[in-house]
Amino acid sequence: MTIDRMTRESLRQVLGPVDEPGPLRPAVEEEVACDGYVRRLVSYDVPAGRASAFVCVPDALTGTAPLVFCHHQHAGQFDLGKSEVCGLRGDPDQAYAAELAQRGFVTIAPDAIGFEDRNWTDGQNVTWFELSNRIVVGRTLLATCLQEISLALDYATTLPEADPDRIGFIGHSYGGRAALWAPAWDQRIRAAVSNCGCVPYRESFARDVGFQAEFVVPDFASENDLEDVIALAHQCQYLILATDDDRWSRGAASIRDRLDQRGTRHARVEIRAGGHDFPRTARSAAYEFLDETFQAAGPNRG
Repeated sequence: MTIDRMTRESLRQVLGPVDEPGPLRPAVEEEVACDGYVRRLVSYDVPAGRASAFVCVPDALTGTAPLVFCHHQHAGQFDLGKSEVCGLRGDPDQAYAAELAQRGFVTIAPDAIGFEDRNWTDGQNVTWFELSNRIVVGRTLLATCLQEISLALDYATTLPEADPDRIGFIGHSYGGRAALWAPAWDQRIRAAVSNCGCVPYRESFARDVGFQAEFVVPDFASENDLEDVIALAHQCQYLILATDDDRWSRGAASIRDRLDQRGTRHARVEIRAGGHDFPRTARSAAYEFLDETFQAAGPNRG
């Protein structure tokens, strides 16, 4: 199917159907006091199984705080997911869920399908299996992943500390790719930071890039690309961070130029020197962007 003029309805059609979700049946499995926030291990039902996530809630909130979905990276490390963005294991530069909680944001960080608690092997790559099982019946893994992002937000917005009118998204690499798509699927997302994950489909045919299983969508790239997805999510302010020596940032300048040509004003593309990383300086810029976006949206509601 080719999307001649993308709408939310046509996007959902090309992504394929998803199963109707049932009740979330959430449970708090564990609660740990951390430096400036409380980290909760939570679980809830999704059509593909039982989701597992960390929720970080800042200490001493006087009202509600903005809610940020923190999507983990890929890196071929299928034993890692939510634990890395919460600073428990892995790369300290990926601990943005914990750092944002220390800045006063409520954060939720689930495991994506195939990662950490959602990996049903001994850490092998199961995402191509998850994709093929859907493709043969006219579905996509991306639609399931996006649905699970929305279900995580459904749960998180029930928390008394989270402001349902101020929802953001942040991610690096795999998470950076998801940050471009999620606001087009879920209109509640008002700010999104994508770091080192903006390579468009037209650049992904190169052998040193390729296609990630989660973003394989039949016929999507015949007429469309990431600019169409970003333009569709006009309710969301985007900060797209890229580097000049990163294959998964390749094409960032062309994305910027094409968005400018079509008059898209809700997305900003910034290209810095560096590789496939998320150093403190870039994370600080991301956090300031989220601060500024949500301050403009209004103060905490007590």
